[in-house]
Amino acid sequence: MPAAAPPLRITPASPLFLREDEIRRGIELLYFGYTAMIRGADAILEAQGFGRAHHRALYFIARRPGLSVGELIGLLGITKQSLGRVLTELQARDLVEQAIGTTDRRQRLLSLTAAGTALETRLFTELERSMARAYGEAGQQAVTGFWSVLMGLVPPEDRPRVEALQD
Repeated sequence: MPAAAPPLRITPASPLFLREDEIRRGIELLYFGYTAMIRGADAILEAQGFGRAHHRALYFIARRPGLSVGELIGLLGITKQSLGRVLTELQARDLVEQAIGTTDRRQRLLSLTAAGTALETRLFTELERSMARAYGEAGQQAVTGFWSVLMGLVPPEDRPRVEALQD
């Protein structure tokens, strides 16, 4: 049985939390935390010949089946051309399918196939393991504070789009 992880040791933010060294510490923790969290998913993606853009597309299509191409472009903040390349590859591998919109026939609505759902589930499981461990170590109040900081990083005009994912 693996040894238990040492207790989480967090140096509290100083009252001068807007100083450069405190901001740099937050940036570093975001970088190292994200890198560690995404490592397992990256290995799965690499074995499939995919990258993080494919992962993000799969993730948001799974969150919102029937999402339009335009909505996905908005969520990802990428160009139509960039998304087109990613969707073409995902469709060629039978992971994503498109349907014509019911109210606007120009719309392309996206959903995952069974294979796409299986891949996205594997990727999510890798991320979930890390997030659940970190959340459990930090506690509810810290998680709420973390969410507040992350939402603060989202430009105000994009916040409604992010909040809508919770509906």
